[in-house]
Amino acid sequence: MADNNRYNQRGVSAQKEDVHKAISRLDKGLYPNAFCKMYPDYWGGDDAFCNVMHADGAGTKSILAYLYWKETCDLSVWKGIAIDSIVMNTDDLLCVGATGPFTYSSTIGRNKNLIPGEVISEIINGTQGYFDRLKEYGIEVHLMGGETADVGDVVRTVIVDGTMACRMRRDKLVTTEKMQAGDVVVSLASYGQATYEDEYNSGMGSNGLTSARHEMLNKEYAHKYPESVDPNLPEEVVYNGSYRLTDAAEGTPLNIGKLLLSPTRTYAPVVLQILQQHFDKIHGIIHCSGGGQSKCLHYLPQPLRVVKNNLLPIPPLFKMIQQSAGTEWKEMYQVFNMGQRLELFTDKDTAQDIVAIAKQFGIDAQVSGHVEKSEIKEVVIDNELGTFRYT
Repeated sequence: MADNNRYNQRGVSAQKEDVHKAISRLDKGLYPNAFCKMYPDYWGGDDAFCNVMHADGAGTKSILAYLYWKETCDLSVWKGIAIDSIVMNTDDLLCVGATGPFTYSSTIGRNKNLIPGEVISEIINGTQGYFDRLKEYGIEVHLMGGETADVGDVVRTVIVDGTMACRMRRDKLVTTEKMQAGDVVVSLASYGQATYEDEYNSGMGSNGLTSARHEMLNKEYAHKYPESVDPNLPEEVVYNGSYRLTDAAEGTPLNIGKLLLSPTRTYAPVVLQILQQHFDKIHGIIHCSGGGQSKCLHYLPQPLRVVKNNLLPIPPLFKMIQQSAGTEWKEMYQVFNMGQRLELFTDKDTAQDIVAIAKQFGIDAQVSGHVEKSEIKEVVIDNELGTFRYT
């Protein structure tokens, strides 16, 4: 499809096919179907435990922060980038039942000529500040330092990544092996304002930002900030939108820039409580990041069909992206979380308790689908926009 071609022309892939191919022969760890890779307890040598490590980052969201900071002099957006890098790690680890204590090491690569020390300070101090906030909700993370490299020949602006690790009891793991026909899917909203957030969250997360940025923002940013664009990209896929960063975002309290820069919501306080109360009933947890609503397809332990026929409403941001880009809805659900970034697989009775726990934190949640027997692994989205199948 033409829109998918534009996505590929920008040098990005929703499914990361080449990456999956590259790692296909590597050891998949103790539990191949689990959301994160786990290894024996190398440091402690205890068979009752395992080691879990994960690496992720804010991706091209840092380019948006750069543009917004240059346009408005608002340094605070860099704290959001620090949060993005952290949450893309914590919330992947939540999917195997890990709730800490965690260790975290940051990796920042910058073009020093464009990214001064005050930005680096904001990112690093924002990192520790967010860990202090998480501790208030029972999530313990220790900052172990990291690397800040001046690599202007490699990085045009700045990239912010992190690596997180923890040691877990094996009998407290969530590995997706229990996912089965008869399970229901509970989706947790990525938008709104959780009790532990300071303002409205658009639900953006840290996936699909390359597409969102180029499809929504005005061409003037390519000319004003050429460092924000790969010079090898075809002109027709660069900043095709009509919006400016400070334009009001209809239906939200934010402007366009802040809408796109909403810090990725963590579900750690919610999942901690869910696991404390219902660990034995949780058959799988999926972080709907890269791959969006089709993400769970890669973690099904056997041929099963996941039918999502009652998803949460699409929040304003994703409607704006779709309207700006003209992207087919099937691809939208595969690239973006579409308003629900975490889903849990469980039984019907436990599902109602999960919904109630989420709502205690100000997060919308509902039973969004169910699991059926199937001859193939398949995800089906069925709503007023159409029926979309992913295999």
